[in-house]
Amino acid sequence: MTQRNIAESGSLPVDEVSANGSNHDAPRLTFKQADEPWEFEEIFQLNYASFVEEVPQHPSNDDGLLVDRFHDENTYFICRRDHDLVGMICVRDRRPFSLDEKLGSLEKYLPQAEGARVCEVRLLAVRPDMRRTRVLTGLLTMMARYCQEGGYDYVVMSGRVSQQALYRHIGFIPFGPVVGDEAAPYQPMYRPVGNVGAEFAGLFHDDVDAPPGEPVILTPGPVAMPDAVVRAFSRPPLSHRSPEFAALMQSVRRRLLALTNARHCAVMVGSGTMANDVVAAQLSRLDAPGVVVTAGEFGERLLDHADRMGLRYTAVQHEWGTPLEYDRIDRALAEAADGRPAGWLWMPHCETSTGALADLTRLKELCRQHDARLALDCISSIGATPVDLGDVWLASGASGKALAAYPGLGLVFSGYRPQPDSTLPRYLDLGLHCAGEDSGAVPFTLSSNLLAALDAGLARQSEALLLRIDREGRWLRRQLRDLGFTLVAAESDSAGAVTTIALPSPASANRPSTHQGLEAQQMGRNLEAHGFYTSYASGYLRQRNWLQICLMGDTHRGQLERLLPVLAAELDRMTRVASTG
Repeated sequence: MTQRNIAESGSLPVDEVSANGSNHDAPRLTFKQADEPWEFEEIFQLNYASFVEEVPQHPSNDDGLLVDRFHDENTYFICRRDHDLVGMICVRDRRPFSLDEKLGSLEKYLPQAEGARVCEVRLLAVRPDMRRTRVLTGLLTMMARYCQEGGYDYVVMSGRVSQQALYRHIGFIPFGPVVGDEAAPYQPMYRPVGNVGAEFAGLFHDDVDAPPGEPVILTPGPVAMPDAVVRAFSRPPLSHRSPEFAALMQSVRRRLLALTNARHCAVMVGSGTMANDVVAAQLSRLDAPGVVVTAGEFGERLLDHADRMGLRYTAVQHEWGTPLEYDRIDRALAEAADGRPAGWLWMPHCETSTGALADLTRLKELCRQHDARLALDCISSIGATPVDLGDVWLASGASGKALAAYPGLGLVFSGYRPQPDSTLPRYLDLGLHCAGEDSGAVPFTLSSNLLAALDAGLARQSEALLLRIDREGRWLRRQLRDLGFTLVAAESDSAGAVTTIALPSPASANRPSTHQGLEAQQMGRNLEAHGFYTSYASGYLRQRNWLQICLMGDTHRGQLERLLPVLAAELDRMTRVASTG
């Protein structure tokens, strides 16, 4: 036999994880190399169920057992649930392989295969009721480590034609004609070993020895929330007219003002979009044209807010991801709409779509020089980077994103005490929202659960946290550049919490041939299969083939260290598949 033990520690007991990634009270799973007689007996039974009863590849027999003809040369990796076998995969490295017999010498099909070390996956079977759990991932991880430690160059296999999407997803490339028969057709496939271990390591804490307790959330919203936030949200609800609610609201406002150096803050039910509508309503009260600056999706959305509110403005638009041209902003402030100087400037502080951060100090100085009021969309910057709203007229925020709370509360900061205005819709009247700020009163119903979660999220805010986000964001971007990824924002303009990766667009005629077909959506879905949730599904990201990694919630360096080899492996795998057609 050519079996080889790959782990000195023996078996790998882990908690079973359901299809949606959550732990539940169930027998524990164990991934190991088969070495006990009863395990082999169950392997034969699973083989029979899979390759006789489910796929009619072999004739039936009275024993209900199927022993592989290369059994004595196979190395089996299995997944047990207590004493029940739920999945298995086996590998063999002795030539000729079964594919040699069906196709002739494999070297004429495999690139640079002369003298290469090759092993063959003989069998892969998972019990039907366990196919939407982490059983398959664990088996593949065991095989990956075996292949890397064994120094193999290629893995070959016969993949069921009906399961091609699955096999391609884990990096196998089809070659040669279909083999088998009409009842059980198989496609020969190969997989360079290369970085194969890293592709599965992202699903586990340090190696392949334990699955993650929770998925890693690296999106701009929703974000990974600290336990304290989750507990606060779960408290019994309070009436929004109760003294306890008023005290909670006062606590939230005190924390928000301390964090931002703003003078006043309104908290209202709604998203950041609602907060920007409220800002637009306040701008509409000014008898002056303004300037709206865009360099990405969320600046463009401010144009829409302005149009819907009937604001008069000059748009200073930049190519997405390019540095802001402050000289153009300066000139626009000097002469806005109708030939008059601008009375206000409105733009994102952090452009979430690109990850670029505006120079707040410079914007304040420009507005001072032109006696213009500064309004900012700070939805993605508050809680992610230092934000000083002193001398800022209006700014919007939200309870989700870097404040690490649940979405659902809009925030509007102001450098003045707004007065109620009966000409505005009630919900857009900032003065109405701020009328009870000294007492903690609110004009409309507001969820105490959302408010308590926000209070807990604000309690974690500190200078040290902001420094850590900036430091880890810079570290992450260095690693991504070293891996060969192109980042949208220049490093000098980058926000620590948002990194946007520009993959070569499938629509680009001049892209390098080795990068053809690198789809951000596909990469994002592949990362999700490894337990990492990034941002790629928004229309503006899909249109540009961008993928985002955001550090806005309860994230830490260890998660990023596990993400990087998976990203590298995905880039390698997608490039390799694309370059082979």
